[in-house]
Order: sequence, then C-alpha cells, then structure tokens
Amino acid sequence: MEELSAALAQVAATGGSPKDQTDKYRVILDAIVANQNINELIEGVKLFVKSIINESVSLVISRQLLIDIAAMLTKFQNDVTKSIAHFILDKVQPRVISFEEQVAAIRQHLAGIYEKEEQWKEAANVLVGIPLETGQKHYTADYKLETYLKIARLYLEDEDPVQAEAFINRASMLQASTQNEQLQVHYKVCYARVLDYRRKFIEAAQRYNELSYKTIVDENERIESLKKAMICTVLASAGQQRSRMLANLFKDERCQQLPCFNILEKMYLDRIIKRSEMDEISELLAAHQRAKTADGSSILDRAIVEHNLLSASKLYNNIKFVELGAILEIDPRKAERIASQMITEGRMAGSIDQIASIVHFETRDILPTFDEQIQDICFQVNNLIEKISQSSPQWMETTLDAQMVL
Repeated sequence: MEELSAALAQVAATGGSPKDQTDKYRVILDAIVANQNINELIEGVKLFVKSIINESVSLVISRQLLIDIAAMLTKFQNDVTKSIAHFILDKVQPRVISFEEQVAAIRQHLAGIYEKEEQWKEAANVLVGIPLETGQKHYTADYKLETYLKIARLYLEDEDPVQAEAFINRASMLQASTQNEQLQVHYKVCYARVLDYRRKFIEAAQRYNELSYKTIVDENERIESLKKAMICTVLASAGQQRSRMLANLFKDERCQQLPCFNILEKMYLDRIIKRSEMDEISELLAAHQRAKTADGSSILDRAIVEHNLLSASKLYNNIKFVELGAILEIDPRKAERIASQMITEGRMAGSIDQIASIVHFETRDILPTFDEQIQDICFQVNNLIEKISQSSPQWMETTLDAQMVL
C-alpha cells in the first residue's frame, strides 16, 4: 500500500493536462484491478478513490475516473462490489452534488445486486439515495419514472405498501409525460399492486382488468392480471361498484377458464355462498390478502359474509338476527353489526329494529321504475316532434306523406 500511496502522490504532484493525469491514474487503476489478492484489490481501490476525490484533484479527472470504477464494479464479485461501492458512496457524500452521475450509476448497479439477492429493502434504500429532484443534474422524465417505479416495486416485494405508495405518487406526476408504453404499463402494474396491498380491492380490480386487455403485455401475464382482478373483486366490499365489476368479469369469456369462476358466478347471480365453498379461492390468495380484519375475521370471510347478506336482502323482506346468523354462518350479534355498518354506509337498503331483533330490507320493484323510464322517453320524443313540426311544418308534411306511401 505504501508503494501505491507514493505512486498516487507522484501523479498528483507532477501536474500536466487533465488528459495526461487521467491516463497516469488509469495505469495505476489497471495495476490495482489486476491484483489477484481480493483483500489487496479492495484496499487498493479504496485508497485510489480517497486519492482522486481529494479537492486538490480536478473534478474533470475525478469524474472520469469514478465512471471508470463504476464500469469496473460490474466485473467484480458481488461481495467485492458491495464493499467498494459502499465505501465510494460514503466518501463522496460530502461532495455528492459534484458526482451525481457517477453516484447514480454506482447506486443502480448496487441496487441490482441486492435485488438479485432478494434483499428488497436494501435495494430500495440504495436507489432512494439518487438525488432525482434535489440535485443539479437534469434527469429525463423516463429515467426518473423508471427509478421511482423500481423503488416502489422493491418496497412492494418487501411488503411495505406505505413506502411503495409514496414513490408511486411521485411516479404518477411523471407517467403522463412519457411516450414509453412499457413504462406506462409498469406504472399501472405497480399502482394496481399498491391498491391491492392497501386493501382498496375494487380500485385494484379495475386496474388489473385494464391490464388484461393490453396487447403489449404477454398473454400469460394478461391472464394473470385477469385472475388478480377476479380475486380482488371477490375480496372487495359489497356495493354498486363491485356489482358493476362482477358484471364485467362475468361477461368476459376468458374468466370461465379461471379456477375461481364458480365463486364469481355465484356472486354475480346473488346466490348465497357456503363456507365450505370458500376453499376454492382461499388457496389463490396472496399473503397480504390473508390478513385479519379488526373483528378477527379474514378479509375473504368478511367479503363473503357481506355478499351473503346482500343476497339475503333480495330473498327476505325481514329476518331475525338469529336466523340471519344461521344463514351467514356467524354469530347473530356479528351479523347485526355487519348489517348495521352496510346500511349506514349506504351499501344496503334497510333498517334495524333492535328491540324486536329484526333486520328489515327495503325492496325495490324494478318493473314500475322501468315503465316510468319508458314513459319519460316517449314523452321527450313527443316534445321533440312537436318542436320540429312548429319550426319546419313543410318538412313534417313531407315526412307524413312518405309514411302514407309506405
């Protein structure tokens, strides 16, 4: 190391043009990299880095040499690369604004190593250190969008949807400015996954379903997106939004080949689903979808109970809590709480008589409403014809004559 220190000091002292000095430093760097002893190689590169980032060395030289080192890191073993990369990032931190491009390249490569090792959080934290918004370097919208999406994806792999959502929100401000369709698809995928993790299932289902129609996406991935859309729809809270999504998926012929179609069909047709039938879809759930709700039941249990409650509301005008609990296969008091919540949130029409322990469902007769709508349309058509006849009586006479001929 003493010989290396002396050689580096000599190059710094001799001066000369930036090109000459850079070439001399490169000769030393090549000699360091050629060392077969791993420990000596690591210590040699660290000493070299300390020397070139000194303020006495021109930034033109330092930047070029750090780019060379960043390129060499791809040829080292992962442990060697991580040791050197962390040392460089630590040493240049006080002057990071002067080495933004070099730091970004090193961080991207280092994050790639952690990602291969499935150290998702470490990889994400490394990428977060790139000063995309606060630095002086101008990054393209595509580069920033790609980096934010990668960070969000890594946090999702680490099952940290809160951090992932923060970077998806940053990406959302950039995705409209890119023409790269692949990046736009990646954004939609990450956003759907964030909504899924955050238990916003109906919004996630809508985006998964949209992805299933993207021709740029591989066929297998489109089918996988469709399956996720079905699962999220089943897990979503009962209501009008879910009913519309159920209708869309039920009419999609591709869904008939998927394993959870039977549950989807029963939900669409408002049939009561028994607890024994839930195993079919429970096996398809991801780890975060198996989480427990505040009352101790699973997300799937809650979704099925709400669906069955809506189905019961279309079969009965009213029902006692005990009987409702038997239908839903839960405790009567829990059935009362869920019914009360759904009525309060406007997801089910009805009222609760706590004294008599009865739930009253409000029934809506569809035919009279349909007749009223038809009557309203006919009335509007008559008004339109009258206005036309008043403004163009000659046109009306010609039309009537033509009808008489026919």
